[in-house]
Amino acid sequence: MIRTTAFAAVFAFSAAIVAAQSPAGYKTPRTPWGDPDLQGNYTNLSEAGTPMERPPEYVGKNMNDFSREELTEIKKTLAARTINAFLGPTEAPDNWWQPAYGQFVEKGSQLWFVTDPPDGRIPPLTPEAQERRTAAAAGARDRAYKRDHPGWVTDLNLYDRCITRGYPTSMLPTIYGNAYQIVQGPGVVAIRMEMIHETRLIPLTGQPHPNKDVHLDMGDARGHWEGETLVVESANFRDRSVYQNANADRLTLVERFTRTGPATVRWQVTVDDPTTWTKPWTFSMPLTQDDSQPFQAYECHEGNYGVPNILSATRAEEKAAGQKK
Repeated sequence: MIRTTAFAAVFAFSAAIVAAQSPAGYKTPRTPWGDPDLQGNYTNLSEAGTPMERPPEYVGKNMNDFSREELTEIKKTLAARTINAFLGPTEAPDNWWQPAYGQFVEKGSQLWFVTDPPDGRIPPLTPEAQERRTAAAAGARDRAYKRDHPGWVTDLNLYDRCITRGYPTSMLPTIYGNAYQIVQGPGVVAIRMEMIHETRLIPLTGQPHPNKDVHLDMGDARGHWEGETLVVESANFRDRSVYQNANADRLTLVERFTRTGPATVRWQVTVDDPTTWTKPWTFSMPLTQDDSQPFQAYECHEGNYGVPNILSATRAEEKAAGQKK
């Protein structure tokens, strides 16, 4: 009952946000078969660098407390911080794309993503999850060493190997690859992601999730319409790629895709795993339709020379070290 009430409160809050953002008199277009039409090429690049949780300096404030001018200045700082985090600060004149990237981020509309709880912070971990994360951190040190000194490809992470970023990580903005395409057909929705060219197929026909023996890196998705909103529930995740080290057998994601204007869709995700967090929590961000940003082929496997080069370099280092002994 508690979790049902929490979901109801989150959905009511979401409806209020959508109502506030939708242009007066706007009506969602329909597909030829009558479903709300969400189709298009989208990006969330403008929210790159935005933190998931409300930063400490904004305690007691909400996103409506900031003027557009204040938001733009903060976003400029976030853009610079994001670029520097990935590439390091540079003033090289040929880095023309850096100010262009900043212009995208300055258009961002949010200072953090978590919308519930109202304090903008992810709920505390359960004792079980704290133990799990402690063990994972210890394992991470070993994995970090193996990643720098790999014996074989399995010592490299899933992202290095062009396998997956998991979900919802693959829909969260980063420094590149932030294009998404929504395609619809009768009884199905597909969402293509530029990053690692992954595609989610979401049936709308009401069939249940498969049994717990079936695990997928992006979870098993099942969708339905609630008015103008596409609601997608995903379960059956894999341990190796599960979001934030959650319990892959208990994690459920409930997403809501709602068109809020001719070129915008609000994407909202409620994260629920009672063995990891003390209560469900929700984050949200806009997806902006932008056909001027073409969906690029992510030819990672086809041209991934990084993995063999990393392995060959490690073998060369080992050989050189052996010759010195």
